[in-house]
Amino acid sequence: QVHVAESGGGLVQTGDSLRLSCAASERAFNSYAMAWFRQAPGKEREFVALVKRLDDNTRYADFAKGRFTVSKDIAKSSVYLQMNNLMPEDTGVYYCTNHRTGNFDSPSSYYYWGQGTQVTVIS
Repeated sequence: QVHVAESGGGLVQTGDSLRLSCAASERAFNSYAMAWFRQAPGKEREFVALVKRLDDNTRYADFAKGRFTVSKDIAKSSVYLQMNNLMPEDTGVYYCTNHRTGNFDSPSSYYYWGQGTQVTVIS
């Protein structure tokens, strides 16, 4: 069975940190890369960060650079997103997904999606 499942969201204040986790089935994890997206109310889903499976190469959206860190644990088929210095505009549902083909920053390039985990940042 193929699945990805996110956890670790919550309600925090501006400047706080959160660490999101994504547990993936082996089939989902054995992709070119795993990525995090987010979606705020009334907005389109947007790319946050990506980590490649075979090496430690990562990519970040501009808003994530310097604040967010994506990592993986191959033994656990898991991906993580450490988010520091959170701001209210980081509020949204965060999704984990595996890359299939195409541009890394387009949701259509990804295959399996979890239910997401809610992150709410209050000022």
